[in-house]
Amino acid sequence: MTVGNSIVPNHIAIVMDGNGRWATKRYLPRVAGHKRGVDALRACVRHCGLRGVRVLTVFAFSSENWNRPAEEVSGLMELLAVALAREVPQLHAEGVRIHFIGDRAALSDKVRSGLEQAEAATAANRRLIFNICFNYGGRWDIAQAAASLATKGEPITEASLDRAMALSHGPDPDLLIRTGGEQRISNFLLWQAAYSELFFSDRLWPDFDETAIDEAIADYAGRERRFGKTSGQLAPKTARQAA
Repeated sequence: MTVGNSIVPNHIAIVMDGNGRWATKRYLPRVAGHKRGVDALRACVRHCGLRGVRVLTVFAFSSENWNRPAEEVSGLMELLAVALAREVPQLHAEGVRIHFIGDRAALSDKVRSGLEQAEAATAANRRLIFNICFNYGGRWDIAQAAASLATKGEPITEASLDRAMALSHGPDPDLLIRTGGEQRISNFLLWQAAYSELFFSDRLWPDFDETAIDEAIADYAGRERRFGKTSGQLAPKTARQAA
């Protein structure tokens, strides 16, 4: 999509890294960083909607995060429950459709119920699809897709696997952002990010504001996306075609 003179990604995915380090630097408990991270996410969702992004996918809790201290995991689960009650009505009012992506088997009945209610309440919204990856892992996603096809007796091909992925309701991400200074994707969207442009930021997630989002989008706009072709094969696009 083109907004003004800038090409805006249709789908942005984000590894929101650095909440704990943000808190530690300020001599605060790690959960305080996660709470501040929710504030940053709220601003990010709103800004992406204003910029014309159609799909936003965030890595909120990985399948490996269960290995963190029990107190932090418990705090994250409580924070999710509070955030659902506080944020969903506003997101619904802004036309945001929520999808929770991940393995729900390990979650409590209370958490699962909250996820289902949020999805049902926003199901008719079309302005922005907001995918929240919770208890998610890219390897889990590929494995569950293959298992689903095997159970149905369907052949396993690239096309069938793609349809069975947990994010099959939307396009693959155009831009994958990771904050916090690390330069890896940490088991996030392994299948879907095959051709995503990668952008790494040293900013910790609570400090990743609207200006930082715009910097990532501007960097993306300067990339040449060839998908295996040569530069000479790419036909110049008009603003209408790019949109």
